[in-house]
Amino acid sequence: MSNDTRLSHGAWKAAHWSLVTVWLWTAFVSAQQAHGLSLELVSLQGRIPPEWRQPIIWSGIAADLVLGLWMALRPGRLAYLSAFGMTLMMTVVGTWVDTALWLHPLGVLSKNLPILALLWLLAERVTPTPRQLHTA
Repeated sequence: MSNDTRLSHGAWKAAHWSLVTVWLWTAFVSAQQAHGLSLELVSLQGRIPPEWRQPIIWSGIAADLVLGLWMALRPGRLAYLSAFGMTLMMTVVGTWVDTALWLHPLGVLSKNLPILALLWLLAERVTPTPRQLHTA
């Protein structure tokens, strides 16, 4: 096994586009489920007034969409750190809503740990220009 820990350009591109996909897909699915599973998740915490639930859901959808598009079109340190901050905030909110989400078999909250690590790595490296990410 090599001691060289540098990743290829292709590996960085895969990491980048996997995160873009997570944000855009989450926005899409959350919008599709705004009156279903999204509402159920927000409703788990009984202290959130019913009239705030839809605005909270749609704010999250907008944030996911903006972050996904930002990382897709203008990747860079600020985009990755903003996504890091949003992920951290949503992890704290999710924990507040229902600590049992940490025990969910599909990793509702635990999946955020590798996402945070990957965002940090991408933010710390010299990020490629948008043109570099769209070319082979």
